[in-house]
Amino acid sequence: MRSRRAGRTTGPHLRPRLRRHPRPRRSRGTGTRTRTRTRPHTAVLTAVLLLLAGPAGCSGPGARPPADGSAPGAGSRSPSAATGGEDGAGHWRPKPGTPWQWQLSGRVDTSVDVPVYDIDGFENDAETVDRLHADGRKVICYINAGAWEDFRPDRDDFPRAVRGRGNGWPGERWLDIRRTAVLRPLMARRMDMCRDKGFDAVEPDLMDGYLNRTGFPLTARHQLAYNRMLAELAHERGLAVGLKNDLPQIPELVGSFDFAVNEECAEFGECAALTPFVEQDKAVFHAEYALDPDDYCAESERLRLSSLRKKLSLDAWRRPCP
Repeated sequence: MRSRRAGRTTGPHLRPRLRRHPRPRRSRGTGTRTRTRTRPHTAVLTAVLLLLAGPAGCSGPGARPPADGSAPGAGSRSPSAATGGEDGAGHWRPKPGTPWQWQLSGRVDTSVDVPVYDIDGFENDAETVDRLHADGRKVICYINAGAWEDFRPDRDDFPRAVRGRGNGWPGERWLDIRRTAVLRPLMARRMDMCRDKGFDAVEPDLMDGYLNRTGFPLTARHQLAYNRMLAELAHERGLAVGLKNDLPQIPELVGSFDFAVNEECAEFGECAALTPFVEQDKAVFHAEYALDPDDYCAESERLRLSSLRKKLSLDAWRRPCP
């Protein structure tokens, strides 16, 4: 099993990918770094988002995919009822409630019987993507779009001027997303990689730097422009694209993105804020780390989210809602 850090061998637990929304973070066990953030005015923010979401998203007439997460038949590359179809521009658009697997560490276990996989774009080759496609899966390409990482092969392409404060993870620094003339071609090359390996979609991480202490005076306006740029780059390459967290800007961004990826909305009482995606018949791929599924699966069913529990290491283990 190869480490996600270049030139290092892996240990029993690789560095996890946690949500990037600023909030206090407690230690979750051996090898997990304790992270402390300053949380924004969450109560006001949540109230505004709930008003924007409206009551219509509390339930939906659409049928939920099979509880066992069954995938289309082997060898099928065409869209299915389980994974969704293509929109008018030809981009894949997964349906609400579509089961998924999220694995960002370790050798990918391709045997999980779900129609959608989300895996690391750098650490997995075209053969892995082809193998998943042969089993009828759609495959999402994870990349970091908001921070520089010293373990990626393109690390030297990022000028020092765009690298800000550390984001709480060893070897990572926030990017100055105002510098789109510098970052656009770098992100374009990363998405070229996703396309060339055969991925169907991209999950850009760290799309809410403006809510963190980055070392740069980032504003919501800068984040909107940057996130829309990422969506444009993905669509230009025929890739679907997901909005990672960034709940405050969902009303402005839902039209630009094909699905959402969220961490811990149930733990922090924010899941209703994702309703605009479901109302547009777009999937919300949702993961919890601390809560037991009994604590959130009923709400996830009502809101038509694709929910599962994961370990912080984001290895192959998963416990989906029944």
